[in-house]
Amino acid sequence: MAQQTSAHNQHLTLADIARQTNYSVSTVSKVLNDQSDISPEAKERVNAVLTASGYRRKSRQHRHQEFIDIVFSSFSNLWAFEVVKGALNTASQHDIRITITESGDRNHPAENWASDLVRRHPLGAVLVFSHLSTREREELDKNDIFYSIFDPSGEPEPQDFSVRADNWNGGMLAARHLADLGHQRIAMITGPEVMLSARARAEGFIAALADRNISFNRALQREGDFTMVSGLREGLELLNLPAQERPTAIFAGNDLQAMGVYEAARQVGLRIPQDLSVVGFDDLQTSSFMNPPLTTISQPLQQMAGIATQMVIDRANHEHSDMHVVLPTSLIERESTAQPQN
Repeated sequence: MAQQTSAHNQHLTLADIARQTNYSVSTVSKVLNDQSDISPEAKERVNAVLTASGYRRKSRQHRHQEFIDIVFSSFSNLWAFEVVKGALNTASQHDIRITITESGDRNHPAENWASDLVRRHPLGAVLVFSHLSTREREELDKNDIFYSIFDPSGEPEPQDFSVRADNWNGGMLAARHLADLGHQRIAMITGPEVMLSARARAEGFIAALADRNISFNRALQREGDFTMVSGLREGLELLNLPAQERPTAIFAGNDLQAMGVYEAARQVGLRIPQDLSVVGFDDLQTSSFMNPPLTTISQPLQQMAGIATQMVIDRANHEHSDMHVVLPTSLIERESTAQPQN
């Protein structure tokens, strides 16, 4: 029996100890790591729980920080780096590490991703997708894996903690900007239709054009996948239309697709913004270094990732956290947009 109790207590988590002592996970972690900025009372209470539970401390060389896992479908572009940077900034304030996992695709995580996550037993996870089955939620919950959803692909469930940008408003701002410059033949390259963010941007864009008495021509709408390759492919298709049908402006859906549109314009011999205005979405750090600098819609990716990370930490500490956070978007006007020549 003693052996069973000892084995069980080796699976005692920081969250378990935090619950029993009414201290935060970060405080418990500092006690376990013998850090000096902890009160004697906290040390005494945490150590008392450890002793009572039969918890065996690991030797110093085997101790490790708690970590939060960021689960991506693919860690392959600048957007993902912005997310990680925001998560790191917040986690480091709590002496928590960030790890990165690639799993499945953007909308369909790999079949066993939840089980794999449980085996690593992080403090929690920021999930860059939202298609969670009931079984997966139950598996995470019963193993004390606290999670939040970053930029949900679909409408988050009521019980999920999530953070996203106001994509509808962002699409509206892009349309208003182009309409106010005098553009009438405006094209749009969306992201995948299955993604909530892509649909919201498109709907906001079309609604804002209607407010300016501009009827959006669906023949000038193309669906991409939020990559430079799709921006180039769909951009070439639009820009190779006859001159009287070719758009004078393109809302590219995101900054990566805007980069592809830039290359498409170069290949067909069009100048930006003299012959073609381009608007992106995201405001990646590279957008201001494009030639010309890209007019785009800013969504605060680092702030969003920081909030998603803080949600996980707050849940682990049994502290209050808003469940569904929507951050504002804004227009960043640079040099890729101008009045149409004709």
